[in-house]
Amino acid sequence: MQRVKLADVARAAGVHPGTASRALNPLTQDQVSRETYRRVTRAAQRLGYVPNAVARGLRTARSYIIAMVVPDVTNPLFPPMVRGAEQVLSKAGYTLVLTDTDNDAIAERRQVQLLRARGTDGFIIATARWEDPLLGELAAAHIPAVLVNRNTSSARLPYIGADERTGVALAVDHLVGLGHRKIAYLAGPQDTSTGRERAAAFRQAVRSHGLPTGRGQVRACTAYTEAAGAVAARALLASSQDCTAILAGNDLIAFGVLSELARAGISCPDQMSVIGFNDLPLVDKLTPPLTTVRLPLADMGGIAARDRDRGGGTQRAGGAVAARGRVRRTRYDRPAKIFINFEHSANARIARDTKR
Repeated sequence: MQRVKLADVARAAGVHPGTASRALNPLTQDQVSRETYRRVTRAAQRLGYVPNAVARGLRTARSYIIAMVVPDVTNPLFPPMVRGAEQVLSKAGYTLVLTDTDNDAIAERRQVQLLRARGTDGFIIATARWEDPLLGELAAAHIPAVLVNRNTSSARLPYIGADERTGVALAVDHLVGLGHRKIAYLAGPQDTSTGRERAAAFRQAVRSHGLPTGRGQVRACTAYTEAAGAVAARALLASSQDCTAILAGNDLIAFGVLSELARAGISCPDQMSVIGFNDLPLVDKLTPPLTTVRLPLADMGGIAARDRDRGGGTQRAGGAVAARGRVRRTRYDRPAKIFINFEHSANARIARDTKR
């Protein structure tokens, strides 16, 4: 069967091929009248026309492909970001390609190089480490790239993230409101901006409430995983650290905490309150449900997609988004909200020494 060409569509619609091309391109549809758009799209549908992406790329020197790089595709944190990005990109005529690095820096470098070799127009990157040479190289080469969820120390690329400090403060406020004064924090990896910033926010929130602090109150997990959370919780319970509540660096760490508390025979929330971070799907289906801090993950993905062409080198994301009264030019902070399930964060009634 002979392939239907753009010229065939233009002839059937009674327009110039250039006009037909603009009508069928989501990026240029607004350059033709509504009647012309309808006439061309009807002709394309009637003839069964499918745009030739390769030919379009040759004409425009673009692939219309955006790559989203995530560290772990099985982590439920990332699907809402991917969906938010895809919804924006598809409307703009782009295809989103997802690649999973499995938290491997070498694999990440190889995947980014392959995608660049295939003419990818830009990157949405969710794998940033605090010190990240690869991202510094992308910035130096003026490759359009936007960071989402995690930032770098150099801050050379536009970054889309949540208001981490407000989220942690909301969690600490909630626990203090329940009567807790001895709160431990199991932080995320300190080679990530989220791990570092949330830990700093916890220390600040504890100080602002005048709560007791001490060595071992903040413990960094080796990964944002349930297994790492269980290891950190086991070390916390075996230490001399006295606490009636545990705030986890994310929900997966909180899952590890809950499993370790159950193994140790410590009742939650009667003997220990636990709060997570991110509000992953199904946390409200736990028995009892998990109190957690909700982040606007889909919004973060959508904003990153809209800023896809503004990254690279010294080029910065135009405009700004206000968050809790602050305005930043190259960092978009989305407000965080606490999603409270009282079953996992009960009032502090039982002292730590009665739990063992």
